[in-house]
Amino acid sequence: MLAGFAASPVVATGVGVFPSKARAQASAAGLLTPNVCMVLPEVTEGPYYVDERLLRADITEGREGVPLRLQMQVVTADCRPVPEARVDIWHCDAQGNYSGYARQGSDGTNDTSGETFLRGTQISDENGLVSFDTMYPGWYRGRTTHIHYKVFLDESTVLTSQIFFPDALSQYLYLAVPPYNDRSAERDTMNGNDGIAQQAGEGAFAAIREQQARYDAALVVGIDPQGGGPERATQRPSRGGASEVFIPGRDG
Repeated sequence: MLAGFAASPVVATGVGVFPSKARAQASAAGLLTPNVCMVLPEVTEGPYYVDERLLRADITEGREGVPLRLQMQVVTADCRPVPEARVDIWHCDAQGNYSGYARQGSDGTNDTSGETFLRGTQISDENGLVSFDTMYPGWYRGRTTHIHYKVFLDESTVLTSQIFFPDALSQYLYLAVPPYNDRSAERDTMNGNDGIAQQAGEGAFAAIREQQARYDAALVVGIDPQGGGPERATQRPSRGGASEVFIPGRDG
């Protein structure tokens, strides 16, 4: 359990929504999570991308928040890992601010120009894996909790998408844990009424597991090496998205 926090409602049970057959198939294919190998849909990049090419695993730069280790596995539609893929991620801090931009926050007075917190790049290994040490993202009006990412092969973008998280876990952290709960504004968008999360589909929801000092998040990212993903998903998240918490090979 995270030191100093009560057990969170989503990840304390250690069980997930995927059946044992799906887990066995994922394990046989060497997948990080029991996702089906499918090309993920493209969704909007958003207004806050900066191509800093900050090759680093720890992207926090001292920003306060609940520690999160994000693992992503880049694969093709037939479950083959994709080595040497460049993966960029970026997301907001606990107060909903992105680095590198002015006029943020509910009153437009927050200026983070020249800062690079919560941005980073990794290159996938022979198993298609990348790993980032970051913090659980905060929120801002009009959007549910998310992390942005882009996947590149040979300097060409093959996928731009976003990662989503269980509403129950996000709400618990935002109401009970500082610095997330040090805000006067009320969260107005959940997974079920976020159009981008709906477009991304169930395959865009991270598998979450609680460790002693952090949360682990994992996502299998299916790409088409010849181009971007399909325009929209064939499945949409129900009841605010999947609350999957099981990560094969993890026992603590």
